[in-house]
Amino acid sequence: MVKVGFDLFGVFTRLKPPMYLRHLKQLGVFDGNSRPRALKAAPIMKTRFLTSLSAAALLTAAFFNLQAEEGGWQNWFADGSLQGGQIISGQATYKVENGVLIGTTVDGSSNTFLAIGPFKDFELEFEVKVDDELNSGVQVRSHIAKEGDPAPEGSKGGRPLPAGRLYGPQCEIAINGTAGNFYDEARRGTWWSLLTETESVRTEEAKAAFKKGEWNHYRIVVKGDHYQSFVNGIKTADFSQPGDPEGHIGFQVHGIKKGTGPYSVRWRSVKFRETK
Repeated sequence: MVKVGFDLFGVFTRLKPPMYLRHLKQLGVFDGNSRPRALKAAPIMKTRFLTSLSAAALLTAAFFNLQAEEGGWQNWFADGSLQGGQIISGQATYKVENGVLIGTTVDGSSNTFLAIGPFKDFELEFEVKVDDELNSGVQVRSHIAKEGDPAPEGSKGGRPLPAGRLYGPQCEIAINGTAGNFYDEARRGTWWSLLTETESVRTEEAKAAFKKGEWNHYRIVVKGDHYQSFVNGIKTADFSQPGDPEGHIGFQVHGIKKGTGPYSVRWRSVKFRETK
């Protein structure tokens, strides 16, 4: 757990998000030095700090919206950005509101991804809520096809993919009992539990782990050849495959037919850390 130092008025001294420190400097309670220090508690500062709307935002950021100093965890999308990711493969839209990543379908669009990376070994945690009419997923160690690339190894169709198409392992987000399983997106076109003969993990409990219409917690661990996922604390995938040692994480908005939608998928409390 992150240890955060506080003075009497709840001002943290070890974490220093720039946007809030700039505001505190304007209030006169921070001198702008690069090294964090305890804030002065003079009476006038008490009033100005406690009555500032930024104080509430500051305290919220301290617990939920900052990159943790300890443990290597990063809180993605907390700053309102798309985390430097690129939107590829389709025309769905992505935005961040109050730290929540929202992906929304566009009429007739194919599968779309917000791709971030590449990464090797990592842990990823998030909560997700998806409209009933939509499914989604999160790609891990996935690849972006380039112009002139051959068909991906093991490709079901045996044809090259269009430039910009993301392909590889995808942890499923769906209400139909497949949540947490990994699908080989735009490549083999089947489940990794079948490819690796690990269907025993897909118990009835695992199939029922995802709760329709609710926020669902995911934990994805990828280390070496080993892939695991947990939905609401229940193991939903556990397999090994050596074919993708590094690649992108991709937040998917699934394609929809023309004349349907719009539908949305939302991710919040997205935490990421690279591991060794």
